Amino acid sequence: MNSQTIALAPSDFEAVRTAGAYMPLTKFGVIDVKGEDAASFLHNQITNDVQHLDASTARLAGYCSPKGRLLGSFLMWRTADAVRLLIARDVQAAVQKRLSMFVLRSKAKLTDATSEVAAIAFAGDVRAALSGIFDALPDGVHVKVEGPHGSLIRVPDAAHRPRFLWVGAKADVEAQVAKLDEKLTRVPEQMWDWLDIHAGEPRITHATVEQFVPQMVNFDVLGAVNFKKGCYPGQEIVARSQYRGTIKRRTALAHVDTRTDAVLPGAELFHSDDPGQPCGLVVNVAPGEKGGVDCLVEIKLAALENGSVHVGAADGPTLGFVPLPYAFPADA
Repeated sequence: MNSQTIALAPSDFEAVRTAGAYMPLTKFGVIDVKGEDAASFLHNQITNDVQHLDASTARLAGYCSPKGRLLGSFLMWRTADAVRLLIARDVQAAVQKRLSMFVLRSKAKLTDATSEVAAIAFAGDVRAALSGIFDALPDGVHVKVEGPHGSLIRVPDAAHRPRFLWVGAKADVEAQVAKLDEKLTRVPEQMWDWLDIHAGEPRITHATVEQFVPQMVNFDVLGAVNFKKGCYPGQEIVARSQYRGTIKRRTALAHVDTRTDAVLPGAELFHSDDPGQPCGLVVNVAPGEKGGVDCLVEIKLAALENGSVHVGAADGPTLGFVPLPYAFPADA
């Protein structure tokens, strides 16, 4: 399903901006890693620290090929008996299969928990509604609270509105949804894509597998890479990108005025001064608030300095760039 399949109505954006909204998430899969070696096994495979992941914290992380290119990205946290990974559903099976190949003698097992759990996202003025389900609410970004109905995680704000993720046992979550309808507006899942884009938080999907070193999608800025932890696949390349020379490619927030099928994840970007070769790729897309398409694009920083950038071809739709909600490191 792409950005053009379902439009977001003005009332959907209004619900997020002036009231509160919720949206069941179906584009994500869940991998549970269980066993006494679950944390140490994952720690040696992914870009972030799992050994010191405590029960009240969630973290972004990536899984790289030996060449340092991202095969997947996820939010991870601890449940009572597992380290849980929330990942784009269209890459889940491949990532789970590849990770399972490296378990070897570790006492760890990866299972697909997607059918057993449900995920619901919240944005806007939602605290009163959530207080009817959880005794306490997380008070900071990537803080997690655990309750009888599952895990509640605060994620980065978007469009100056607070956001939360609730993941719990499917039957339990579904039994609570009727209460939400009394207090919040249900909006399409694509609103979460739009909010992630405006939080500047890229998501690796099938269209962009093995395209980016973590820094190209700002994972170093977003805290998804721990540069002090031990080795993991691609670690040398990721570290070299960080410490030797400047980072010349980043992910930026952009808008295209017209709705067009040219703006899809994986579409190439072209600069007016060098139309013969691509200068970047579209990472994620969502319908824009006032029409058109909003997107995160990975791009050469030099291409942002002058001229124009186009999607799909040198004469394709023009991108207009919008500031991200965070800054890049000064030396990048």
